[in-house]
Amino acid sequence: MHPRYLSNAFVVGEGRGGAAVFVDSGAPIAPLLQFVSTHGLQPTHVLRTHSHADHIEHEEELDLPVMTTSFETGGLKVEAIPTPGHSDDMVCFVISDSAHDELVCSGDTLFKDSVGGGNFEQVKSSVMDVYMKMPHDRRVLPGHTDLTAIGREWEYNPFVRVWRGVEPEGAERVKVRGRDATLIVWSPDYDGKGKAWVRFDGGEDAIVGGSAVER
Repeated sequence: MHPRYLSNAFVVGEGRGGAAVFVDSGAPIAPLLQFVSTHGLQPTHVLRTHSHADHIEHEEELDLPVMTTSFETGGLKVEAIPTPGHSDDMVCFVISDSAHDELVCSGDTLFKDSVGGGNFEQVKSSVMDVYMKMPHDRRVLPGHTDLTAIGREWEYNPFVRVWRGVEPEGAERVKVRGRDATLIVWSPDYDGKGKAWVRFDGGEDAIVGGSAVER
């Protein structure tokens, strides 16, 4: 994990001596390279969830083909699913092996207790129509900080709970960058600074960082 951006990079392999892929490259990669060496893995590709700088920093150092589409390598099957909202090029990767063990790499769209900022309707659709339709026992490797699972976010993610209709929308009045708004959802977010869904007077919904909200 990057010490400043808290961005993650992962290596996923099919087993000792088998094929492996890197997922993003914004975090320090030396520990991943050591893991690859220790387990005799054979890296073949880098999976890029999106092209923001904190996720591609070490791509050139890895010197591997960069993938944003579905493919197979060794015993790994990688399915790329568009999840726009945080960025136009955002994709998630569902990775499975020959034993049908599956996980999803969610980039900056779904985190433990939070979601990514960006285009509100696209983020909501990506979370509810893509991620929340996945098996609830599927592990989630997010683009920042703590690992989670689909079922865990279905039950506890504040955004998802309101979108599901099991929690009411908030009604607290706030200001966001000088504009009057209603605070619909507040979550702790991955960096501890908070993430908010606000509705500006006039009806525009937005997901913003907690530091932008004057309560």
